[in-house]
Amino acid sequence: MKAVFDDRQWRHDPKHFMANGAIMPNPEQPRRIEVLKAAAEEAGCAFQPPQDAGLGPIAAVHTPEYLTFLENIYTRWRRIEGAGEEVIPNIHPASRSDGYPKSAVGQAGYHQADTACPIAEGTWEAAYWSAQSAITGADLIAGDERAVYALSRPPGHHAFADLAGGFCFLNNSGIAAERLRAKGFRPAILDVDVHHGNGTQGMFYDRDDVLTVSIHADPARFYPFFWGHAQERGAGRGMGCNLNLPLARGTGDADFLKTLDTALGRVRSFGTDALVIALGLDASIDDPFQGLAVTQDGFARIGAAIAATGLPVLFVQEGGYLSDTLGANLTKTLTGFQEGA
Repeated sequence: MKAVFDDRQWRHDPKHFMANGAIMPNPEQPRRIEVLKAAAEEAGCAFQPPQDAGLGPIAAVHTPEYLTFLENIYTRWRRIEGAGEEVIPNIHPASRSDGYPKSAVGQAGYHQADTACPIAEGTWEAAYWSAQSAITGADLIAGDERAVYALSRPPGHHAFADLAGGFCFLNNSGIAAERLRAKGFRPAILDVDVHHGNGTQGMFYDRDDVLTVSIHADPARFYPFFWGHAQERGAGRGMGCNLNLPLARGTGDADFLKTLDTALGRVRSFGTDALVIALGLDASIDDPFQGLAVTQDGFARIGAAIAATGLPVLFVQEGGYLSDTLGANLTKTLTGFQEGA
């Protein structure tokens, strides 16, 4: 299996993360790259660097206002006397239709949903090349590759068209799906991360040309809280083209795989001819977020079930945080897919 990664993705090194009112070390650490890359290679992946497709494929799903913000906000932030080392918002608009301020502080509040997406010196460059890795992966699929793994880090599925959040800045899975659509495919995004892919849902919610499906821990008491509920089915032309499948906390292999069957049934019903997997590995029983309880064998069976669709598949890395089994979970998923193909 071909795989894509760029060394510039190391340059995002977030320090801060706030949860439940406590400031903690950010769990989206660069060392994830080392673990995931070795695990993908163990599964037989051969890595190559991405091509630079420019801003066009990114701007196809993100607003130019937001991209201007991401590219320039750190430099602007450092001009503020007494500013912290990272761009972290402290105020937010009540509505997306509220005024758009000139202030760097105000724009941070407008474009960053929470305190889990700090922006530092290397963030824009890393996010840009993370997106380019997904774009190159989509191009390889369009060029008749059966399966590709994009080691996209920082991840992307919490990023809306104009809003960062939850460790995410550019929506790599959404960018890849739109790239495939532009090349004549009818893509679906299946998100198996423990957290709902709220940014991806928001990006395509009123569209009928990209299907979005997410299996995740029930957001009633779990991040991202405000999105990911079963009644969210799409809007306008997109009605019926969004499917959320929330699971009770602690759900294990059997019920996750049963739910995956439902998700893949919807993928088939959409007439999908290219499948983007937003591959979160944080559904693991060993993940520090402790949302679901999928085992290593469960990840192998997830990979095999995806392979059984017979579709070309782009795996785009999302969550999955440092634990003793993070690497093994990726190896099992990719090996399960290849053995099931």
